[in-house]
Amino acid sequence: MSTKRIVVTGATGLIGRKLVAELRNDYELVIFSRDPSRARSSLPGAADYVAWQPAEQGPWFAAINGAWGVIHLAGAPISSGLLGMRWTPEYKTEIRNSRVIGTRGIVNAMAAAQQRPAVFVCASAVGYYGFYRDNTPLDENSPPGRDFLAQVCVAWEAEAAKAEALGVRTVMLRTGLVLDPDSGALPQIMLPFKLLTGGPILPGTQVYPWIHPADEIGLIRFALENERVCGPLNAAAPGALSNRDFAAVLGKVLGAPSWLPVPEFSLRIALGEMADLVVNGQNAVPRKALDLGYQFRFPTLEPALRDLLNMPR
Repeated sequence: MSTKRIVVTGATGLIGRKLVAELRNDYELVIFSRDPSRARSSLPGAADYVAWQPAEQGPWFAAINGAWGVIHLAGAPISSGLLGMRWTPEYKTEIRNSRVIGTRGIVNAMAAAQQRPAVFVCASAVGYYGFYRDNTPLDENSPPGRDFLAQVCVAWEAEAAKAEALGVRTVMLRTGLVLDPDSGALPQIMLPFKLLTGGPILPGTQVYPWIHPADEIGLIRFALENERVCGPLNAAAPGALSNRDFAAVLGKVLGAPSWLPVPEFSLRIALGEMADLVVNGQNAVPRKALDLGYQFRFPTLEPALRDLLNMPR
């Protein structure tokens, strides 16, 4: 095991759990958690478990001092699957503050440290580019959108970028739809197909930038260990598809029909503003990752779904 110490926030989330399993044999991990006891029982093997809140300062500052790297994944969920949650004004404030204030506090701790980290990998999202885009490919140099989530990402990344002025190599990982059969959006997306009522969400032309968890973890490690990686990094597979094509591939893999469309207005009624997550999209492309030599394990959707769902090829 390397003696390099890495602080991880958001370790009990969908990506965090897989990341800890990937890194714990190679690095000394320090888990920041709202509930350190729960983190210790669910994620054994870390060097330490530190109580942390998304705040501008706290006693956890000391754990940043001397760490070689920080991977910051924490933030209030954007959605609970696709059902049962609306973006109330109060929850929108929580979405924003958990990211912006939480990141500000992590960078404040770096500024106060006598020995600052060498690298800071901070979560962000392809929502940076906004939902109201055409199908033009969007790389890391594309401008941000103006909707709620885009502006959250802009503010979030602005806080992370302050670490660069401290001499810390900083990467903002703009993640797309992470496919996982047990949590996140995929189980909700699959449910209508299992009930033989699957199909595209209209208009069907919106592009879904997806990624297999193995490549999400691979890109985090790539960002952590490759000194050429800095600034924004799109974490989305090269084989992004329209929602109509995504539905067709999912139906094929599940052996289910994929022709029954879901009208936008019904989702607007059910989900309110959160419907933007599924009725709009953005064609985020991983240009920087490809240019720097990252090799995607799952660049196209059908092999990715078959691997995740343990379906024969």
